[in-house]
Amino acid sequence: MTEYGRGQGSEPWHPEDPLYGDGGWDGQQAHQGQQSPYGGQPQHYPEQPQQPQYGDWGTGDQAGYGQAQQQYPYDQQYAAQAHGHQQYPGQQDHGHQQAQGYHQQQYDTGGWVNDPHQQVSYPGDPQDPYGQQAGAYGGGQQDYYGTPDAYPPPEPPGRRGAEPAPEPDTGWDPGPDQGEHAFFAGGDDDDDDDEPESRRGRDDKRGRGGKPKKRRNGMACLLVVVILVGGLVGVSYFGYQFYQDRFGDDPDFAGEGNGQQVTVEIPEGALGYKIGQVLKSAGVVKSVDAFVAAQQENPNGKGIQDGVYTLQKQMSAESAVELMLSPKSRDNLIIAEGRRNADIYRLIDKRLGVKEGTTAAVAKKDYKKLGLPAWALNHPDVKDPLEGFLYPSSYGVSKGRKPEAVLKQMVTRATAAYEKLGVEKKAESLGLENPWQLITVASLVQAEGKTHDDFRKMAEVVYNRLKPTNTETNQLLQFDSSFNYLKNESNIHISESEINSNKDPYNTYTNKGLPPGPIGNPGDVALQAALKPTKDGWIYFVATDGVSKTEFAKTHAQFLKLKEKFDASSGN
Repeated sequence: MTEYGRGQGSEPWHPEDPLYGDGGWDGQQAHQGQQSPYGGQPQHYPEQPQQPQYGDWGTGDQAGYGQAQQQYPYDQQYAAQAHGHQQYPGQQDHGHQQAQGYHQQQYDTGGWVNDPHQQVSYPGDPQDPYGQQAGAYGGGQQDYYGTPDAYPPPEPPGRRGAEPAPEPDTGWDPGPDQGEHAFFAGGDDDDDDDEPESRRGRDDKRGRGGKPKKRRNGMACLLVVVILVGGLVGVSYFGYQFYQDRFGDDPDFAGEGNGQQVTVEIPEGALGYKIGQVLKSAGVVKSVDAFVAAQQENPNGKGIQDGVYTLQKQMSAESAVELMLSPKSRDNLIIAEGRRNADIYRLIDKRLGVKEGTTAAVAKKDYKKLGLPAWALNHPDVKDPLEGFLYPSSYGVSKGRKPEAVLKQMVTRATAAYEKLGVEKKAESLGLENPWQLITVASLVQAEGKTHDDFRKMAEVVYNRLKPTNTETNQLLQFDSSFNYLKNESNIHISESEINSNKDPYNTYTNKGLPPGPIGNPGDVALQAALKPTKDGWIYFVATDGVSKTEFAKTHAQFLKLKEKFDASSGN
């Protein structure tokens, strides 16, 4: 018997075969596939008694009717045993006729009767217990392979169809819905990688045949919902902001602040929107538009000047405008125009609450670390390298700050002002060697001039006396202010003997040209005058009242008359 349940020449078994499942007899396994032509039911005539039939089972030969029986010796006996009957020699059995138009097999003493449709039976192998079975499958018998449940898998080789050719692996899976994106099909690259290959193979096969495999899950749907809701929220927010910007009130704080002071510096030339940006960045006002609106509503709003202001955080725009217009907000350290560094150091010490001389010591030691431009360094005989760079303005200085920070703030502001004026480019056009000399000229103008109207004339006096062609003073400036600087005094009554005996480089009575450096910190007006002096020929000047009135002369004779006027007013 083969592995598919049949041997050579045997008939197929069928679930309806009464011998299906027979365990055999005498150690012999039941011959599956044998069936009586009458459905496995032996036919007995009532007038004939049932007698046992004996034969030789070892050889497969069996006597029937006294004749050598060739067809299905085991089939008849097994069919009878299946229904509790045994057939003995001498008993006739007429149940071997085949119906349904098939040719009947007739017995003869010598074998088969000649019939054109009969099959030839070949002797089997004596050692093969199944070799005596007739190989007469087919021709006239029912084909049990045609029924749907005849052979559960695996099928016999003759019934096996060709194996389907494997589909080419293109590396692209359109998804269970032919083209549906794996995202909406619930695909997960990480999960697929973790699955065993055999499982993925089965899943792929199930996905290709029959009902499509659905792989959608709730997470993908939830993600889509989150994206949609997030988009709706974003559109709503920006829509609201657009409405507020176009039609809503400007955001603003309420009240006069939260009590936390903050110092802000308004740059020179700043207008409403620029001032509002500085205040918003410092946390003073909530919006620039609110401040601009409040400044425009205040009649004096345009009077806000540059400088340093002490305000509070979270102020209403209206309160901020009012405080900036009040002197209270500018209760800062005020550096006046023309003030010397020695005086400024004392003011800083007092404001910071430190020992007198602390700031001066820091300036002397660390002046190179405070931000001076390169052209302001390494000048000989200079008494204070920071002189002329502590720019006159208002500074927010309070206890707790370090002197270095205050000095650096002032130097930074002075450097910015000088760069804006373009002192490096204009110095040479004025007959000066470098910008350092231009700042020195401005400091002399600031110290000698009494009013702003005098500054341009005073600047022309300086430039005319510096000329090599000057025969009136022979390039001597002869300024009392420079002598007072070296003496750290402010004395207008200086004897000629004292002046002529002092050879210090800052004494412009005994040294030609400019002093080694600035003698004070000039303001913007003095700087502008030094850049644009008059061209009227002035070379002399005298403070005729000794206080605020300065008169100018072009010749030495005019100068002597002005000096007489001064002596008369001063009682000299």
